This record gives sequence, C-alpha cells and structure tokens, in this order.
Amino acid sequence: MDRKTKGIKAEELAKNHYIQSGGEIWESNYRFKRSEIDFITLLESRLLVFVEVKMRNRTDYGEAETFVSEEQKQRITEAAEDYIFAIDWQGHIRFDIVAVNGNGEIEVFEDAF
Repeated sequence: MDRKTKGIKAEELAKNHYIQSGGEIWESNYRFKRSEIDFITLLESRLLVFVEVKMRNRTDYGEAETFVSEEQKQRITEAAEDYIFAIDWQGHIRFDIVAVNGNGEIEVFEDAF
C-alpha cells in the first residue's frame, strides 16, 4: 500500500472514531493558502474540533504525535481562523492530533495545541 493510500486509511479510522463518539464531520481536507486541516468535526453541537492525523508504521524515530512541527501547528491555526471566520463560528474550538500506528490502532491527543 502506498503512502497516500495509508494516509487516507488513517484519516478514515480517525473520522470513524469521532463519528462513533457522536461527532459530525463538517469538512475534510480543508485548505487555506499553504495549509490543510485533515478534517473538522462538530462534537456535542457546541465544540468544533480541528484534527491533524499522523500515521507511523514504526516508532524508531518517535511517536506519530510528535511529528507535528511548530510551523505546521501555526499553519493549521491560521486555516482554522479562516474557517471560523468564514462560517461565523461563535462556539468553542479545540485542536486534536490523532496518532495512527501501523496496526490501525489510534490514540487521540485532545487539545494538543
């Protein structure tokens, strides 16, 4: 399986986690300038969550969640601000990182940044 296919599968696993938790997926692969948010989900009708998914088959060089750089966090935040403005969101927000390992197991880091 190529890298892109693995990434798509990892995102689907993460989306399913949020859906099973009562979430509603509002956007996938939201783009703003050079930034992309893997997906945006609404939880409990009042919490908008911006999700970055990271997949690693091996942990030799660190865990998946540690591979979100400060620059990437800044770009995701800028894209989120654009989205919030575009839809005139007035509720709470959160940024999560979902780490997916090679076995398809996920770990959610809520309010990661």
